[in-house]
Amino acid sequence: MFNRIAAALGALAVASVAAAQEPLKVEDLVKPPAYAGPQLSDSGRYFAVAIPINGRMNLAVVDLETRKGTALTNFRDFDVIEFTWAGDERLVFTLGQFNSPTGPAAFEGGGLFVVGRDGKEFRRLSETVRDTRRQNKFVYRRYQILRSLPGNSEEILALGNQRDADSDDVYRLNVRTGRATLLTPERPANSFRWVLDRDHVPRVVTSWVKDTNTYVVWYRKDADSPWQELTRYESPKGHTFVPLAFESNNRTLQVAFNGGRDTMAVYRYDPQERKLGELLAQHPRYDMGADASGGRVPGVITDPKTDEVVGYVVAAERPQRVWIDESRARLQRMIDAALPDTNNSFVRTPNGKQLVVTARSDRLPTRWYLLDEDKKTMEELFASRPWIKPGQLVEMRPFLLKTRDGLEIPSYYFLPNDYKPGTRLPTVVHVHGGPTVRADIWGAFSYGVVEAQVLASRGYAVVLPNFRGTPGFGGRIYYAGFGAIGRQMLDDHEDAAKWAVEQGFADPERICISGASYGGYATLMSLARFPATFKCGVAGLIVSDMKMLVTSPAGDIPFSPSAVAFWNQLVGVDSPSKYPPELSPVNLADRIKQPVFIYAGAEDIRTPLEQTTAMVRALERAGNPPKRVLIKSEEGHGFGRVENNVDLFQEMLKFLDATIGPKRGG
Repeated sequence: MFNRIAAALGALAVASVAAAQEPLKVEDLVKPPAYAGPQLSDSGRYFAVAIPINGRMNLAVVDLETRKGTALTNFRDFDVIEFTWAGDERLVFTLGQFNSPTGPAAFEGGGLFVVGRDGKEFRRLSETVRDTRRQNKFVYRRYQILRSLPGNSEEILALGNQRDADSDDVYRLNVRTGRATLLTPERPANSFRWVLDRDHVPRVVTSWVKDTNTYVVWYRKDADSPWQELTRYESPKGHTFVPLAFESNNRTLQVAFNGGRDTMAVYRYDPQERKLGELLAQHPRYDMGADASGGRVPGVITDPKTDEVVGYVVAAERPQRVWIDESRARLQRMIDAALPDTNNSFVRTPNGKQLVVTARSDRLPTRWYLLDEDKKTMEELFASRPWIKPGQLVEMRPFLLKTRDGLEIPSYYFLPNDYKPGTRLPTVVHVHGGPTVRADIWGAFSYGVVEAQVLASRGYAVVLPNFRGTPGFGGRIYYAGFGAIGRQMLDDHEDAAKWAVEQGFADPERICISGASYGGYATLMSLARFPATFKCGVAGLIVSDMKMLVTSPAGDIPFSPSAVAFWNQLVGVDSPSKYPPELSPVNLADRIKQPVFIYAGAEDIRTPLEQTTAMVRALERAGNPPKRVLIKSEEGHGFGRVENNVDLFQEMLKFLDATIGPKRGG
């Protein structure tokens, strides 16, 4: 079985020797994928995929019988970042920024749109954030995709804050007419996270107690029963309790919980008895089902057609999965034997006749295959980046960052393919954005991974450290981030640099720090605090003034009370008026003596351009103006256009070569 694909992989392995001699161009690493996120329609005949058009990720459909493709959208200023089928006839999607320091996000996008499979019937169901701001509205009313309804080509289930700006309701939304039917006329205030039962009835919801750090989980027996409180927890303290899915009896829940343990694990839970039951899945180092912040992470695998729980997965240093039934376990073993160098997942097509296999790796971009069990064949459908050949990417190597106060934080590092042990290399410590986001995962082409691959292909070592406050690694690491921003969180970044020196590959006299968003903030703060460790800094999309971030009307954070409250928790105060001045790099410019490269998007609403302008002026007054300031018009929180990303990395390479690295061509 699978002998054809195995032979093809063997041929690729031979070709990789030659490919390794040809370093990738910067453009090859920064341009958008040829295909992203393919999804099958209800019948299994059509694939929806995101493809690059006009430098943005737009929506297209491929007919698997005829292999004919049709482009459905033609956006120039937004990417399609989330989409789902409504039956076989229509696609519902939302807009945003595909390339950002913390992954695809809405920012000025959002909105909800529908388009027919033939490109007709285009309709806006809710407006974008940009539309709202341009109309000088202060409340963004929106719909969001909750889930599709199998066999239904006109309706989906959607979340919306149409009647209360601070709460999400569940609606049955007719995407053809735009008519919405409210399914939650009675619900707790400030509700935001819903779980539906097997009949698609909203029966579990989490709410936020306004002006506090308290979250409450509610349950009702059926659509006509009153809401009852199950439990509540304090963030950022825990114990976090997140309902995930109903089991087949429509009564028992599977939940993620970290009571009495560090990592979130999956348990059975009886909501009527309010009793925690059997431990179903756990990992000693990684959260499952949800992280300590309450955010959803891989954990429970459900059948897309029946909603039956069929297995468990954990986003460990490499993804790991376990299937409940032997038939799926057997399929997994056979697929892994055919694709031995990738991490493979699969889902059966809606008609039950075939399987769609997703193959991920750190050394080769994602590929999708169609497996026919009866014919015993597997053919490649899409390659996300077909221009990248085996041997051209470098290995994404996991390690545990041991901090000075005893935390052990999973992280990654990258070395050039031709690295010889014992050689000391110019090294860049890239700090991810967020900060409370797990931005870089094995096999994903994230913001940090792209930078690491660009730099490693040019002879640099790169460290991608996670740090306290990063979710997904248990409560101890996550909770330690609160009150630590600009303080112990910075220690973690220096500890990553010291670890690289101790491992023997980093030259202690040639270490630079880089990052965007929170990473840009961390870069500037680390330059001020650790001048002996970091010899230069590349700071993008920066936060230079913490108080300005949560008070200035130029940004989007001040318009969200919950976002402001969250930043107060990170800083460790109860009001922006109490933010210590020494936590803002704009006030520490006279301590930054190293070379600095700064970049920004002129239309950024998360870290507005005023943050960059203030820092540049402060450095100029301190007598150390940035060596380069790169500002791109019509760009937001991350650059979307290929030419702008090429320019960014070419300028970054010039800067690094001039400060810590060898002179080399870009």
